[in-house]
Parts: sequence; structure tokens; C-alpha cells
Amino acid sequence: MVRNRVLLTVLLVWALAMIVPDMARFVRPLGSFGFYANNDGLVYDVLGPFDDKTASPAWKAGIREGDRIDLTRMHCLPYDAKTCGSVLAALGGLQYVIPGRSATLEILGTSDRPARQVVLVAGERPVDWLIRLVLLLDQIAGIAVVLAAAWLVWTRPGKMSWGFFLYVLWFNPGQSYEYYALLQQWPLLLLAQNAAGCVAQAAGYAGLLLFAIRVPTDEAAADWKALEHSLPLVGVFLTLVLFACYGGLFGYQTETATRAGILMGLVVALCALTILLARRRTQKPEDYQRLRWVIWGCLIGLPAYTIAELGSQTTFFATTAWGDLTPPEHVIGLLYLINGVLCLFVFEAIRSPRVVNVSIPLRRVTILGLTLSIPVLLLHRQIDLIREHLDLPNWAWVGVGAVVLYLISRLHEIAVHLADRYFNRRLDRAEEELSQAILKARSLTEIERLLADDAYRVLNLASAAAFRRIGPVFRRLETGDGWDGCATTLSSNEPLIASTSKRGAFSLDGALADDVKLPEGLKRPVLGVPAASRIRCFALTLYGPHTSGADLDSYERAMLGRLGDTAADVYAELENNELRKTIEVLEGELATDN
Repeated sequence: MVRNRVLLTVLLVWALAMIVPDMARFVRPLGSFGFYANNDGLVYDVLGPFDDKTASPAWKAGIREGDRIDLTRMHCLPYDAKTCGSVLAALGGLQYVIPGRSATLEILGTSDRPARQVVLVAGERPVDWLIRLVLLLDQIAGIAVVLAAAWLVWTRPGKMSWGFFLYVLWFNPGQSYEYYALLQQWPLLLLAQNAAGCVAQAAGYAGLLLFAIRVPTDEAAADWKALEHSLPLVGVFLTLVLFACYGGLFGYQTETATRAGILMGLVVALCALTILLARRRTQKPEDYQRLRWVIWGCLIGLPAYTIAELGSQTTFFATTAWGDLTPPEHVIGLLYLINGVLCLFVFEAIRSPRVVNVSIPLRRVTILGLTLSIPVLLLHRQIDLIREHLDLPNWAWVGVGAVVLYLISRLHEIAVHLADRYFNRRLDRAEEELSQAILKARSLTEIERLLADDAYRVLNLASAAAFRRIGPVFRRLETGDGWDGCATTLSSNEPLIASTSKRGAFSLDGALADDVKLPEGLKRPVLGVPAASRIRCFALTLYGPHTSGADLDSYERAMLGRLGDTAADVYAELENNELRKTIEVLEGELATDN
């Protein structure tokens, strides 16, 4: 246990060390040589991040599209710090370097130009507010998901949580360009980092498969044991393939291998998804719902990450029949951010024994995507015009970004509220009908039937039962759906009875005593709703989850809580009416006696 936690701490520190430095790019952009070359040494862009060719160091130095870096003369063996550092900074797509860094490139000759040596000095990359905003979101999401995955391993150690952590260790939304730019000053350290990265990436792929085999209960069925035992060999094979992607550093053309390595990740993702789909029907209803979260997270996050990697590290999209379809820098950043959806969904599926229907978070993620994209489309040009007339220092954009994030969060909150109101119209109608029926109830038994039986039917619950307060105990006078053979009385010393002093619905996690005979499995209650005034609790209704295994969502919990408040008023009125009748009878008897 101690050894595993030490290893977890070391890996966590390494992961954060790669992500956190990129926060500096929000206020201080990195530099660029103004060209992009793939791992064959082919220069396919001499503009780079610059808006004008005259601002590109590569263009000014005479480098043109179609030129090739001479990999036979530029490599890391035999080791020369200057040469190795230059090739490390030149190959592999969207390269970032420290502003002012120099590199010496050997360019092969062409039919109209001789071979030559070119010295480049990196200029500062132009960065607009959109790129800064996406970067900030990526870094926050990257740090959050790495910490969340580490927390799962720390609190729920096992093969499942370790597999997910190994995946998140490398495949997270956070960017690490600043980290790699700093390491370029020490080529040997950067080579070691690349080697460690290959191992970590292969371990992440194997960890994803291990996770898919064991989620959500950390148990592997007999049918999947053979695959689980073969994962170390899969990891070794993937490591060797990924090592081959760095052959350009040693004089080999490896663009095809790089594309294959990234596409191999898509194959692994498809395998993981196939495993999840094959296992979902063998799960209990509540575990089936958790597995649906993971499946949808994979469907959204894994393709987004693969597209971002292909766009940032290869020329895959630049060689199609439709021209250059390589996504711009901010779109690549958003694709990395979308990968965070997988991490969020998986974290919730592992952390919680029950989850709400996956359509709810999917709806909210969609709304978040719209609230991020619509302001960008509407304001992108206007902000550029403002920047031309208002020259703000880099640090001032931190405040601008904070304001934009706040406004987007408020817009998202309002949009989610409106969407919930729209998609929960059936629940609103059901609540109105039940509320009116409760207000018209003429007996305590009728109220309890409406609170338990009718809510059970409307919400399609696994169980529901109402307990009426009779003296010092709460007694179940009706059978209660899903409560056959279970407790009929809750004594005043039960832990959950203390919760009835609080008005409103409350979760039953940890509030049920072990010696109380409750429904087991899917029918076990998850929500308590007291019918209580400020002074007294008249009844307590216990609700189970949906028969599908999905937990009660926040909207449904709030609805049941409001029904409990309405029932409390009617309980009090009926008791008052009964008390008045009793007083009238006693007064009549007293008058007769006199």
C-alpha cells in the first residue's frame, strides 16, 4: 500500500509538472521559428502561427514549402547538443520554443536551390484572446482530471482505478508545450522525457483496456481474464511502436510511423469501446447506468483526442484531396478540452454507486459547448478590432479572461435551467396533478397513497413507502411498493429520523442503520422526504431509484421535496380538523352534563 502511494505521488507530480508550466502561456506566449515540418523532415508550412509571411523567421531565412530538413546530417547520434537540440525543436508539427532561441538547420537542395545551412531565431507567437481562453480552460481541466484520477486511486486502490489513472496521466486536456520548450535547453533531458513519454503513452493505452475490462466494480469476468493477462505484452508492443515514431531524431523518416502510432490509439479506443458495449448487458441495472456514462464518455472524448493529436503532430489533414483541413490552434485546444468529458464521466461513474440518466449530463455538456462556441463566433472579429484600438498589456488579459469565464458560466447556468424546464415538462405536469390531489385529500391514508404509490408509478421507481408518525415511532400502515417483508416501523433512535428535523428532501447515503430491514439491491431507498412543518414531522416517505437503475436527479428530488411540503400543510389541516371535531364533541358532552 505504501509503495503504491509513493509511486502514485511520483507519477502525479510528473503529470502536474508537465501541465502547470503552460499556465504561463496565458500571459507570456512562447516563440516559433515560423515553419512546421513533419517527421519526414518535409516543410509543409512556412507561415506557422504568424499572420504575415514577413513576420515568419523561416520565410525571411529563405525556407519554402516543400523544402526538406537533411535528416542524414541532423540527428542525435553521435550526440551533439547543438544539432540534437535543433532537430528536437524542428520536427513533429506545431513546435513551441522559448522566444529568442536559435536553431541551425541543414536544408536539402532542390532543382532550383542548392543545399544550405539556415540559422533561425524564434519570434514570439501571436496569440489572441480566444487561444488564451481555450488554453486556460485546457489547463484547468487537465489539472482537475489528473487530480481526480489520483484521488480515485488513493481512495479506491485497484486495477480499475490504476488503469484509469495511467490513461489520464498522459491523455488529459492539459497542454505541455512550455514544459517541452524548457527542456529543449537540455537535449539529453528532452530525449529522456520522450522515452518516458512513450512508456507512459503505451501504459495509458493498456490502462484504458484494463479499465474497460473492470469498470465499474473492479471485477473481471472469466471471459476477459485472458485479455487482461495479455495487457503487459500489449503495452510492450505499443511502447516499441511509439519509440519508432522518434526515428526522425536519429536520421529516419517516420511520418508514417507517427500517423500509425496515433491511429493505433484510435484502434485501442475502439477496442475499449467494444469491450464496454459487450459487457453492458451483463451488469446489474445500477451498474449498467454507470457503464453508460463511461461508454458515452469514450464516444465523445477518445475521437476528439485522436483528431487533436493528428492535427497537431502530423500532416494527416494537409494531404487530403480537399486541401488543408488541419484544424486551427484554438480548435485543437477545444478538441483536447472535449476529451475532458471522458474523464469527468468516468470519475462520476466510479465515485458514485448510482448515477442519474446519462442524457442529463450529455444535455448539459452540449449546452456548455454551445455557450462556449456562440460567443466566440459572435465576438471573435469584434474583439480583434478592439485589440487593434486598445493595446492592453498581457497581464490585463487575465482579468479579461476571468470576466469572459464568469459571463459564460452565467450564460451556461441560465441555459441549463431553461433546458431542464423544457425537458421536465412531464414532471411539472405530474407534480401539479399530485399537488392538487394532495390538497384535496380527505384522509391521512390518501395522502400517503399519493406520496408513495402515485409517485412510484409516475417516476417508475423501484420502491416507495410512506411512514406516518404515531407517537414516538414512524409506522408504515400500507404495504409499500417494493417493501414486501421489510420493516414496518422506524424507531425514534434511528439515524435517519434525525434528518426529519430538516425540512426538504435528503439523501439516505449513510443514514440507514444496518439492523433495519430494508429492501435490498436496486430497491434500497436513496431519498427521504419528510412531510414536516417548522415544528413537527408528520410523516416520512422513502424512495428508491428508477427501475432502470438510474438515480433520482436533482429535478426529481426537488419535486418530491415540494410534494412533501404540500403534504405537511394538509397533514396539519386534517389533524386540526380532527382536533376541532373532538373539541366540539367534548363541548357538546359537557353542555349536556350541565
